Amino acid sequence: MPKIGAQKIPPVILFLLFLDGIFIVVGLLTGIALRFDDQQESVAYLLGPYIVARFGLVIVVCESALYYCKLYDRPEFNSGLSVLTRLLQALGCSSLVLAVAYYLSDTVSFGRGIAALSAPVIFVLMLGSRILLGRSGLFLSPQRVLVVGTGQTGISAVREILVRPELNLKVEGFLDERGENIGKSLINPAIIGSLAEVELIALGRRVNRIIISLMERRGVMPVSQLLRLKFAGVGVEDAHSFVEEITGRIYLEDLSPSWLILSDGFRISAFLRAAKRISDIVVGLIAAALLLPIASLVAIAIWLDTRGPIIFRQERTGLNGRTFEILKFRSMHQNAEAHGPTWAVRDDNRVTRVGRILRKFRLDELPQLINVLRGEMSLVGPRPERPQFCHLLEQRIPYFALRYAVRPGLTGWAQVKYQYGGSIEESKTKLEYDLFYIKHISLALDLIILFETAKVVIYGHGAK
Repeated sequence: MPKIGAQKIPPVILFLLFLDGIFIVVGLLTGIALRFDDQQESVAYLLGPYIVARFGLVIVVCESALYYCKLYDRPEFNSGLSVLTRLLQALGCSSLVLAVAYYLSDTVSFGRGIAALSAPVIFVLMLGSRILLGRSGLFLSPQRVLVVGTGQTGISAVREILVRPELNLKVEGFLDERGENIGKSLINPAIIGSLAEVELIALGRRVNRIIISLMERRGVMPVSQLLRLKFAGVGVEDAHSFVEEITGRIYLEDLSPSWLILSDGFRISAFLRAAKRISDIVVGLIAAALLLPIASLVAIAIWLDTRGPIIFRQERTGLNGRTFEILKFRSMHQNAEAHGPTWAVRDDNRVTRVGRILRKFRLDELPQLINVLRGEMSLVGPRPERPQFCHLLEQRIPYFALRYAVRPGLTGWAQVKYQYGGSIEESKTKLEYDLFYIKHISLALDLIILFETAKVVIYGHGAK
């Protein structure tokens, strides 16, 4: 199954991507057939130059718009009105982007006639398929999961399964280490047996996957039974690996140093560092040039709104624990921290009127492109914390200092997957996402994060 890092993409999402691609091709072929009304002319058109590029451009633009309009997020298609609205938004955005592309290059254009005839066909197919999928029960034959042990990570894994119906998983229950708490409910479902019964229960309930989450493994792991089950085709995996696979984060509960040492990943080669640095410089220069007009407007808005400097400078902790001065557009009133550093909170009264808009759409971060070009930051990486908070978080959160292994980023995996961290508990969750990024760091993952960042900026998620 395809993955983002180690996080698996649910099959229903892949099926929809494939299905939408087919619908776009069918719609365009229908438009071509109706436009020419002659089989020979239609075939001649399809054999003409740039035809593959034309189809490819429409598929990429349309599926990107569907993604940004959240039509691939946790598919719940029973609400026809919601699907209808989002589809209209997505196809409208696609039309605008394609119109610009066609204006810039006629070679990739299908022409207005084909586009007008294709659009209704594509719309009807996409709308109908989503409504039918929501009512057909096509994805209602879930894999059965058994949790061996009552450790906290296993309980967290079940919580994640319950809120992610697209995973198509059904938890049969937990097995208690000593068999003393059968029937007790940790979380729905309850404890249904003991470790000694793992093989009997797994076969009797036709379990597909077993998650190991023992509070103490020494002397209690039913090794022989698990081996027989594994060789019988039942998947057996550690709870931390399972949670990493479905959530894109590495849970810190009960996480041992040996898991971090022995697991795959956490390999940052000299080549990867060099490639990231080159891409930071190239993309940073291009982005700085393109965003200069917006940055100029932001600077004027700050100057008109409140007194004080336009650029805000603050000390942050970066690569290998070294400090540097981060640059941001000022979004708070001057002397906002006269009583000492504090975390930002929702509806923070220190934030200016213009600052609320800047934070919502991440425009206050634009000057950090200078930090990227200086080499103090990367385009993608864990967000840098202030030294005062770092000292506290290193004491309260295990493995927090591991995030210094890479350059901090303008955006990151935690920023696109989680909300703004304004407390120790939220910083702990963000670290779990940061560890996932560091473990699976690659240029491909960076591209995915940049793509996802555009969605976060569009909808203003996570801002405070």
